[in-house]
Amino acid sequence: MLDRIRASLPSLAPAEQRVGKLVLADPRAFAKLPVTELADMAHVSKPTVVRFCRSMGYDGLSDFKLKLAGSVSEGVPFIHRSVDADDKTSDVLVKVIDNTVAAFLKYRNDASSYALEKAAEALAATHKTGRRIEFYGVGNSGIVAQDAQHKFFRLGVNAIAYSDGHMQVMSASMLGPGDCVVVISNSGRTRDLMDACDIARKNGATTIVITASGSPLASAGHIHLAADHPEGYDRYSPMVSRLLHLMIVDVLATCVALRIGGQLQPILREMKNNLRNKRYT
Repeated sequence: MLDRIRASLPSLAPAEQRVGKLVLADPRAFAKLPVTELADMAHVSKPTVVRFCRSMGYDGLSDFKLKLAGSVSEGVPFIHRSVDADDKTSDVLVKVIDNTVAAFLKYRNDASSYALEKAAEALAATHKTGRRIEFYGVGNSGIVAQDAQHKFFRLGVNAIAYSDGHMQVMSASMLGPGDCVVVISNSGRTRDLMDACDIARKNGATTIVITASGSPLASAGHIHLAADHPEGYDRYSPMVSRLLHLMIVDVLATCVALRIGGQLQPILREMKNNLRNKRYT
């Protein structure tokens, strides 16, 4: 809920922005204070406070306060950070989407284009020499690794994905200079991924890690693509993090495709033509 308010501030009227900033400054106090005090503190009228609540998609001040109190406490453990136990389907729809959009916009503003460029150059160079590109992840991150392999495979890249810890270690043991590994992890603390990353790096392969800043994995690779988001990896179901990782993979795949250049277009056209027979007309 707080992320949604923060993301919506630029689109609000100046008076409503002041109410929003008051919420963000002390959400617990806002949930307890009467409308008269809230209006005085924000230097707005009482109807403006109510108007702000409705702009955020709530029925009024009472509904907003109720949801705010739930949002700043525990939310719904292991499901979604901003969803409350008494939310209607319409509330869940708005909150899940808004939370994701807010995380994407934050990433757009905070992401290091330098790190992304280094990663894209490393992957493109590996493809050009015909060496191996591998994607490692476990659990939900393993699914992202498979999606990455699929996207790069379509570019004609020699890529493979492993989600089993033993396979990752065995494969990393066979890598060498010129090869490239992309390790994907929400927490950045998975032992199997750390082991595989260390082995690949010791063998001379370029290691790219997509994970949270400050985690052990973040400092284990040659290139760190920070994937920071408001979800706690140990408490909430990985919704935003999974989508954020998929988006980073999309950015990398697009950058690599541009570096491969015009030779890619006829291959993609032929692939699309050959797939037409797989669809009903």
